Amino acid sequence: QVQLAESGGGLVQAGGSLRLSCVVSGRTSSRYAMGWFRQAPGKEREFVATISWSAAWIFYQDSVKGRFTISRDNAKNTVYLQMNSLKPEDTAVYSCAAAETDSVSRYSTNYRYWGQGTQVTVSS
Repeated sequence: QVQLAESGGGLVQAGGSLRLSCVVSGRTSSRYAMGWFRQAPGKEREFVATISWSAAWIFYQDSVKGRFTISRDNAKNTVYLQMNSLKPEDTAVYSCAAAETDSVSRYSTNYRYWGQGTQVTVSS
């Protein structure tokens, strides 16, 4: 059974940084894309970033470009989201997701496996 577990969320002041991690377990083979999504209170879930297996393909939501960096360590089955220059509008529950194939996408329907999420709160 494939499981995803996020960590690294917390409370930070505006301008600060956080690094989220997502460990994938139970997946024995194949190459697959990973993504980060977030959902703020009262809003729909939105795409943040996605990365292919080799990291040759990486895409970001426009509002996080230049501030967030997605990366992965396949030997550790882990994907990261480095978040710098955080803003109050970045406050949300951040979830990682794993696709069935190595196809990157900003659409949540592309991803089959999801983590429970980790709360990120940015104070002004």
